[in-house]
Amino acid sequence: MQEEVESRTVNLAISTSKLTARTIVSAARGYLNHRRNVSLRKGQTADKEPSGKQTVKELLGQGQGVTNLDIAQTDLKGFERVARKYGIDYAIRKDASVDPPKYLVFFKAKDADAMEAAFKEYSQKALRKEERPSVLNQLRKFKELVASLPGKVINREKKRELDR
Repeated sequence: MQEEVESRTVNLAISTSKLTARTIVSAARGYLNHRRNVSLRKGQTADKEPSGKQTVKELLGQGQGVTNLDIAQTDLKGFERVARKYGIDYAIRKDASVDPPKYLVFFKAKDADAMEAAFKEYSQKALRKEERPSVLNQLRKFKELVASLPGKVINREKKRELDR
C-alpha cells in the first residue's frame, strides 16, 4: 500500500521570489507538458488522435485507407467549414504541377459517406452562390441609372439690384 502511494506522488520544486497561485498553476502546466512529452517519446500514443484538418503524413499514420478529391481553390474556407461540420478528418494538398494549380483533399476511407454528403452540401452552396447576382454589378447599374436621370438645373447667379 505504501509503495503505491509513493509511486503516485510527485515532487515539484519551484524557485520563485513570491509564491502565488499563478506560479503554482504555471508549474503544474509545465509538469503536465513534460509528462506528455516524455510519454510520447517512449512510443506511447497521445491521449487524443488528431481530428479535422491534418497533414497528409498524420492522416496516413492513422493506419486507415486514404482517398482523395479534386477541389477548386475558389472557396477552400467554405469547404473546410462544411468538413468540420461533418466531423471529417482531412488534409489539403496543393498540386502546383498543373496550371492553374489544383487542390487535392485527402480523407479517410471510413469517412467516405460523410465526405460524399459534405461534398454535396459544399457544391450546393457553391451553385447557390454563383446564381446570386453580384452586388457590385447591381450597384454599377444603379449608379448609371442615377447618372442618366436629369438633375435639377441650379442657377447660381445672383443678381443684385443697385439702388441709387
